[in-house]
Amino acid sequence: MKIGIIGAGNIGGNLTRRLTALGHDVSVANSRGPHTLTALAEETGATPVTAGEAARGAEVVVVTVPLKAVPDLPSGLFEGAADGFALIDTNNYYPRERDGRIAAIEDDGLTESRWVEEHLGHPVIKAFNGTYAQDILDKPLPAGDPDRMALPVAGDDEAAKKTVRALIDQLGFDTVDAGGIDDSWRQQPDTPVYGLRAGADAVTKALAEASPERPASFRG
Repeated sequence: MKIGIIGAGNIGGNLTRRLTALGHDVSVANSRGPHTLTALAEETGATPVTAGEAARGAEVVVVTVPLKAVPDLPSGLFEGAADGFALIDTNNYYPRERDGRIAAIEDDGLTESRWVEEHLGHPVIKAFNGTYAQDILDKPLPAGDPDRMALPVAGDDEAAKKTVRALIDQLGFDTVDAGGIDDSWRQQPDTPVYGLRAGADAVTKALAEASPERPASFRG
C-alpha cells in the first residue's frame, strides 16, 4: 500500500522502518522539513516529503505528532489522498509534560482522538498510542504464536478499522477492537491497557477494567 506518515519521532520512525521493510511505499514528513529526513530515507527507502505532501495517493495516513501540534498541521492535509483512506491517530494527551491544558478534552469531555478528529476533519482510528516504540521493531511475532502481543484499536469507521487491524497483523501483532472513538478513553495514559505487553485476552480484560476518570497527574 501507499502509506503517508506525518511525524518522524520514535513511533513514526519505527513504523517507517517496519512498513518499508514489508514492501509498502512510504512517504514520511516531520515539522523540520524533508532535508532533515535524509538519514531515515537512506536507511529505509522511504520518500521524505513535507507534511502537506505526505497523504497524496495514500491509502493509510498516520498522524504521530505531539497532540498540541495537531492544530498547526497544514490545511488541506488530505487533498489527494486515496478514496476511503484510513487515518491512524497515535496521540496521547500529556497536559503537564507537553501539551498544556486543552479545555475541550478536560471540560467538554472529548476523548483525545475525538479532539484530533475534529481538527483534522476526517474520522480517525486510534492505535499505537500505548505501544512502546522499540516494540514495533523488537516484538513482532507470527500469527498464532502464543506470545504474540495485541494492540487495542478504536474507531467509528469499520472499513478503516479493518484496514488498520490488517496492517497491524502484518506488522506482527494481534489486535483487539476497543470500540468507537468515544470509547477510546479506555486506552489513554494511566489506564490498565496503556503500555501493556500482553495477548488479546489480557488486553480485552484491561480495556474492560478502565475507568473514565482521568487521574490528577494527567490533568492540566
